[in-house]
Amino acid sequence: MEFTHPIVIDPTGRDIHGEAARIRERGPVTPVELPHGVPAWAVSSAPLLKRLLTDPRVSKDAHLHWHRWLDGEVSPDWPLYTWVAVRSMFTAYGTDHKRLRTLVSKAFTARRTAELRPRIEEITAALLDRVAKAGADGGADGHPVDLREEFCYPLPIQVIGELLGLPEELGPELRTVVDSIFHTSADAAEVADTYARFYAVLGELVAAKRAAPGDDLTSALIAAREEESGTRLSEQELLDTLMLMISAGHETTVNLLDNAVHALLTQPDQLAHVRAGRASWDDVIEETLRAEAPVASLPLRYAVEDLPLGELGGPEGSVIRKGEAILAAYAAAGRDPEEHGPDAGAFDVTRAVKDHLAFGYGVHHCLGAPLGRLEARVALPALFERFPGLSLAVPANELRPVDSFISHGHRSLPVLTG
Repeated sequence: MEFTHPIVIDPTGRDIHGEAARIRERGPVTPVELPHGVPAWAVSSAPLLKRLLTDPRVSKDAHLHWHRWLDGEVSPDWPLYTWVAVRSMFTAYGTDHKRLRTLVSKAFTARRTAELRPRIEEITAALLDRVAKAGADGGADGHPVDLREEFCYPLPIQVIGELLGLPEELGPELRTVVDSIFHTSADAAEVADTYARFYAVLGELVAAKRAAPGDDLTSALIAAREEESGTRLSEQELLDTLMLMISAGHETTVNLLDNAVHALLTQPDQLAHVRAGRASWDDVIEETLRAEAPVASLPLRYAVEDLPLGELGGPEGSVIRKGEAILAAYAAAGRDPEEHGPDAGAFDVTRAVKDHLAFGYGVHHCLGAPLGRLEARVALPALFERFPGLSLAVPANELRPVDSFISHGHRSLPVLTG
């Protein structure tokens, strides 16, 4: 394939679905231009993307397989630098990925996730009290509350903090740097500052847990050892694994909650299906993950060798060349008409098949997916039971998207809590 006339990705993500539709219109594999003119192939066909995500000829390790990285063409001031520079299971390939995932899986167990439910319920109840107070402070007529700020955002950050055993005093700094990781229009100074500050916070967390280990994920990661080789996570792998868990485990859940609330309030017929028992909260969660993917596009993967797409069910004669970058266009794939029919763009909790790629696919499927779903299963019904008259305080077209083409949510979600 010739890399000509690429779609220039808007780094601010102002129109995620419009851009995704334009990518789909150009075909299942489309040339796109990322910030700083970096080229990539966006894959928007759900079946083709699944095959690529499970193909051993596709890597996530820029250090091994991305020609621009190997040629020194990617500088630390690139807004997506952290996404490709880290050394964790997120960017590992082959046996190295298997080793890292095995170590992390030993620490991040199903039991550890399940045991968080009582605390998630307590945190949810406390945050809903805070929302109620913020709404009541406006007097008899109520006061608009930014639900993203007061509920959708603090719930996952508190949960991930408890999971990791994060000292309370590190919480505010952690929030700042996580926000910046997803700021894909950041300038060089912000990128460098974020990188340094994130590692500083993680270094303090690891030092605290080495001094006083606890029953938390950070302590478990420090102690995790591979049975066959006896190896542990290196210091860099440990820090980058924590970075991955904090970033992915927080932002995706914030957006899942945010987008679910937005979809139900802008389409009351869908909320009516839930209240009448025609659909469950699990239906809401899975349809939100499909139609409003919390991560719109995930950078990056790389062709280990030439990839003839016809062999994978893609366009005949099209080839992604060795060393070229691939962008997983999850928002576009979630609304792929080939997968979900002509109404793929509609949010419908009664849809029979809600298959999606919101948590990835194959060996890189997100380990934290059960935790994200658990938080949503607790938070969403609790919110709508506490505030049955919840409504948007501003027209939907006045809501601002987050400043990112990776993260898909709303910068604010003003609601009335009646």
